[in-house]
Amino acid sequence: MATTTTDYYQVLGVQRSAGQDDIQRAYRKLARRFHPDINKEPGAEDRFKDINEAYEVLSDPKKRARYDWYGAQWRQVPEDYDGPVPGTGGFGGSGGRRVYVNTGGPAGFGGAGFGENGFGGVDIEDLLGGLFGGRAAGPSGFGRGSRVSAPGADSEAEFELSVEDAYAGGRRRITLQTASGPRSFDVTIPAGVVDGQRIRLGGQGAAGLGGGPRGDLYLIVRLTPDPRYRVDGRDINVDLPVAPWEAALGASVPVDTPGGRVQVQVPSGSSSGRRLRLRGRGMPNPNGPAGDLYAEVKIVVPAAPTAEERELWQRLAQTTTFDPRGARAGAERGRP
Repeated sequence: MATTTTDYYQVLGVQRSAGQDDIQRAYRKLARRFHPDINKEPGAEDRFKDINEAYEVLSDPKKRARYDWYGAQWRQVPEDYDGPVPGTGGFGGSGGRRVYVNTGGPAGFGGAGFGENGFGGVDIEDLLGGLFGGRAAGPSGFGRGSRVSAPGADSEAEFELSVEDAYAGGRRRITLQTASGPRSFDVTIPAGVVDGQRIRLGGQGAAGLGGGPRGDLYLIVRLTPDPRYRVDGRDINVDLPVAPWEAALGASVPVDTPGGRVQVQVPSGSSSGRRLRLRGRGMPNPNGPAGDLYAEVKIVVPAAPTAEERELWQRLAQTTTFDPRGARAGAERGRP
């Protein structure tokens, strides 16, 4: 069987920049040398199949372009494929990468359709000088009109969601740049989708060969960076700015979450870095408990205190016995 992973350019011994004339000359030379009716050496027939397959692809500008794009998987991306195209920016110009999955579509050289004369306009009968006494066919499997029915390839594409949209879920319309132009999809996003989660759109992948069913399209969720929320799995981390007196005396302060603003109780004596856990306020989970939200205390002081505020700070500095560096050193010594 002809290989589908060998570099076609290497098979014909040409550079990737070779023109059609160079490709045709290389093919004619190798086909005469390795045709199984001329060359009886072991392996000659397999080599001949590889040569024919390589020429069948590289002699067709459209197939050659698809091979250059997709490499060994080019046969799993049919000519009428209208799925994601690498490097086109993807959803909304987000620049997401595109990965194409080999779903075991037609391999070898028999399923692509060779045209009336066989190989990109080169008549194999003429090439071999009438050695067969008829049209090229038979044991090599190049019969006229050969067709293969196979399902289309599954495809994957990344798209971006804000943390709030991922938290809430719901119906979204997503536009994807494809080979035949933009396509829009109505997608139901489950509440609480996390980064890397896949959403399957059945029958929206590549078109099948020979009337085969279309493949599926898998949308991979990518959460956009957010200055407020740091998502770790289903847990969410946020900064909680508090005033020095709120940290010292304790206070109920508001904190923003993807589900809306809530109040959190800051215990008295809280220092920067203390994490306050809000159970179940993280990303929802349709199959289990929701994640948690962690609010990290950040003590914030006035950037430009008024004269009265400055006087109060000075009075506190003169009366307090608190040594923050000593307290920190003691805490460090007390750690196991």
